[in-house]
Amino acid sequence: MSAPVVRGISSMATRQVLAELVDGFAQQSGIHVAIESVGGVDAAKRVQAGEAFDVVILASDAIARLLAAGHLLPGSQVDWVQSGVAVAVPAGAPLPDLRTEDAVRQAVLAAPSISLSTGPSGVALSQLFARWGIADQIAPRMVQAPPGVPVGALVALGEVALGFQQLSELLHVPGIAIAGPLPAAIQITTTFSAGVGAQSPQTDAARALLAYLASPQAADAKRRQGMAPV
Repeated sequence: MSAPVVRGISSMATRQVLAELVDGFAQQSGIHVAIESVGGVDAAKRVQAGEAFDVVILASDAIARLLAAGHLLPGSQVDWVQSGVAVAVPAGAPLPDLRTEDAVRQAVLAAPSISLSTGPSGVALSQLFARWGIADQIAPRMVQAPPGVPVGALVALGEVALGFQQLSELLHVPGIAIAGPLPAAIQITTTFSAGVGAQSPQTDAARALLAYLASPQAADAKRRQGMAPV
């Protein structure tokens, strides 16, 4: 009898850490996991449209909405990792000063082009720019990364001078330099959660995966991928 396969969908932000963790889970449990990583907005839409997955792994607010709408099993939400935002520039470009909130604001105002993700961090940054009173001023210089396309890829191509995205998504992108994280005063931390699909025929295996993702033995992999345990 073949080993069970747990099928899941996740946002791009957790792609690298999940690749590492599902291997460890498979070795420990004998359960194979196949996770498809796409843009978070697209992932949520597919689940909302009725596509069946054993596990769904997205930002915690998106998981909560899917749970409330009946797409995930009640009580199955597990918060398992957190991720902060970093800033990238093309390789070889001068690194901006990011030590204070005002320094970041000046770097944004000076940049000829800026890009944010389509995920929760991008929404929060847009709100920050509005609070700073510069949203209209920089609007002509904003470059929207399509869902599923990393901001870092646009930075590497030279299409964007200053890119904001979760550190985990910037770590492995060639052709960029990571200038550093946002300072604590304006850091945007996203909690990622997972839930068991309401139509899953493998709820026990799915719950076992979620427990592994949240377990202490997963902590080192999270840190290696620029993230932090919850």
